[in-house]
Amino acid sequence: MTPFDNFDPSRVIVNNSIGGNCGNLVYACSIYRALMTKNTEIDSTRYRLDYTKREIEKINENYSCFVIPLADAFREGFENSLIALTRMIKLLKIPAIVIGVGLCAPFEPNISKGFPFDDVVKEFMDAVLEKSAIVGVRGQITADYLSSLGYIEGIHHMVIGCPSMYMYGCDLKIRDTKITKDSLVCINNSVISPMNVLKFIDKSGREFSNGYFIPQRLNELKLTYLGIPIKINPDKINCYPNDINHYLYQKDRVRFFINFREWSKFISNADFTFGARVHGNIISVISGTPSLMIPKDARMRELAEYHNLTRVNYTDINNDTSIWDLIERADFKAPEKNQKSNFGNYLKFLKINELESVFDNDSNPIDTPFDIRFKDVELQPAVITYNLCSGNERIMRTNEYVKRSSKAIKKLQENLTKQKELNNMLRERIAGKNKLIDDKNKIISEMKRIVADKDKIINLRSVRFIVKARKITKKLIGRK
Repeated sequence: MTPFDNFDPSRVIVNNSIGGNCGNLVYACSIYRALMTKNTEIDSTRYRLDYTKREIEKINENYSCFVIPLADAFREGFENSLIALTRMIKLLKIPAIVIGVGLCAPFEPNISKGFPFDDVVKEFMDAVLEKSAIVGVRGQITADYLSSLGYIEGIHHMVIGCPSMYMYGCDLKIRDTKITKDSLVCINNSVISPMNVLKFIDKSGREFSNGYFIPQRLNELKLTYLGIPIKINPDKINCYPNDINHYLYQKDRVRFFINFREWSKFISNADFTFGARVHGNIISVISGTPSLMIPKDARMRELAEYHNLTRVNYTDINNDTSIWDLIERADFKAPEKNQKSNFGNYLKFLKINELESVFDNDSNPIDTPFDIRFKDVELQPAVITYNLCSGNERIMRTNEYVKRSSKAIKKLQENLTKQKELNNMLRERIAGKNKLIDDKNKIISEMKRIVADKDKIINLRSVRFIVKARKITKKLIGRK
């Protein structure tokens, strides 16, 4: 979904308008704000990749550039999407520019070993570099990975971090806040976090009487909006909110945001954010709220290191780790230190790829074309928990979801029917072509037979001619 789409939660769920994680809305919003100038209009593909050649021709005819903001797209399970995107890029006749892409790997990746998706990544990179000057990557780990595949840093790719960190430009100002047990605190987490991180976040969250859990995944939106439990490993049930019986849901301490503006507004009023989500913490930083991130893998680590985000690595957390000790030692203003140089690098990347931006004449622009349009857009408020809704609200949510699901299923069935019809037509065409091929093969076989018979006749005549010639020769010799 675009930043200007006012989709209700049921539509977001049915269409997966957040791409599986509402963190995607943060860097997408940043790209919109940066590139939406007075001379530029932006349309979204809405994650669609199955464009026909004719549709791609229309894109070539009507657009001047195809911008691709990606997260950790170099990963197992994403190969088919990357292949489809590569196919599309190859058919484009306009520039195709990747603003941010990263590697998904363990916290300490062994890049020299390579990955199963290396060939897919190389084909993707080759296609992009034919349509752009340089590829922007999220961090040094991804840069080292691409270098190991033969691409040269500074020529084929450069580190630009995450575009979301440049939402408002060059300056970054993190407020001084007093963090107490009664502070408004935003908590984020991931069910795939290691057990030591899950236990620490659960334990630390209970320290704050006014702490709110901000989930990000699509299945967590289903839980919050419809009360549908999340299936998780049994050993994680006691330390992760996976159903509405969890105390955070029971005490109305959960908020799910389906747009950037409401999320940023809420977190701007908080005193502190902590957790194991990249954009759950980045949105806090760019909103001016102190944040403590817990990197658990290479994709989080490289972003945290590049942007100097306040952090504690998951390997340094144990049963005795105290959130208060971490707060006491933390330098919450650390991200401000790298912001200017990182922003300069980002701006350099945009200029190398000849992308006009609102930062060209002002490194901290206000009232941009995006801002003017964005402030007048009506957007959905945060989704509150299903279990605390009125009976009428629950019925409304369920009915709306069922209605949209039914429409989606009907549309899917219609598409399947059309696909079957197309497949049948294709089979008929193939059958017709096969018949033509069979007929052609029969004609060729008959022609070969005729030629063979002709060759036999010619050979027989040749033999007869030779025999006759020999007889005549003998007679002539005899006469002589």
